[in-house]
Amino acid sequence: MSSDPKYDNFTYPTINPESGSGHPGHTTGEQDEKVVQLRKELEEANYTERLDTLTLLRFLRARKFDVALAKQMFTDCEKWRKEFKVEEIVNGFVYVEKPKVFEYYPQYYHKIDKDGRPVYIEQLGKIDLAAMLKITTEERMIQNLVLEYERLAEPRLPACSRKAGKLLETCCTIMDLKGVGVTSIPQVYGFLKKVSAISQNYYPERLGKLYIINAPWGFAGAFGMVKGFLDPVTVQKIHVLGGSYQSTLLEQIPAENLPKDFGGLCQCEGGCQLSDAGPWKEDQYQEPKPTPTTTAPPPAASEKESTEA
Repeated sequence: MSSDPKYDNFTYPTINPESGSGHPGHTTGEQDEKVVQLRKELEEANYTERLDTLTLLRFLRARKFDVALAKQMFTDCEKWRKEFKVEEIVNGFVYVEKPKVFEYYPQYYHKIDKDGRPVYIEQLGKIDLAAMLKITTEERMIQNLVLEYERLAEPRLPACSRKAGKLLETCCTIMDLKGVGVTSIPQVYGFLKKVSAISQNYYPERLGKLYIINAPWGFAGAFGMVKGFLDPVTVQKIHVLGGSYQSTLLEQIPAENLPKDFGGLCQCEGGCQLSDAGPWKEDQYQEPKPTPTTTAPPPAASEKESTEA
């Protein structure tokens, strides 16, 4: 993997020995050249942020290392970040209504899987958009989603990488469809379409594994029909399970990290949904603080030297 000291100042591992082709540490000479080319073209277009090698590789992988397509995806993302005021959200957004909203749409990060990745859980069957909009607005729900995506990039994934001793760029997702029925789909389709577009277009290459649990009758068959149109690499990440999913989840997630509601042993004080428990909350995996550099003051002149002067 080529690196640029101007942008590549990482404080966590940058290689995962288990990653595949196109990932950091597993790139070809041609792929490295495309990273350099993409960075050069973006610099010439006056972009100065998020030009580190790990980020550019994610955009290139998302576009099969087509530099022109990756550049377009990156510039579209930067335009969106400016219009959506992402930096303002990161620095000042407070989702005070979260506990009440989570009664209708729990979505949260909780500890790590056996590969060291953050576990992300969504319970779609509880969604009641009408009730949620009495508590908050669609805009604020999306702002919270964006804030959580930003927190995935920093501090969650870096902390997990430090703990695992290897680069981790993706998460393990559990999507619970318990309670989802045909009648509930229309009211949430528009909202889910918007948030899915944000994930795919502006936060590429973040899915490690996806477990769809409590899938209703017929869902697996429908998925079997559409997966032929999906990238084979993506299909390998998706596991569609019915109601007997616990043993499969426990193969990937330690029982002590999996909430009891899903067959694990974890019962966080105050509830797993709001705990945000994980390495990103543990001091030893935080961003290392720079070592202060001090310059010793010159020795004071002796009384004799002062007199002679």
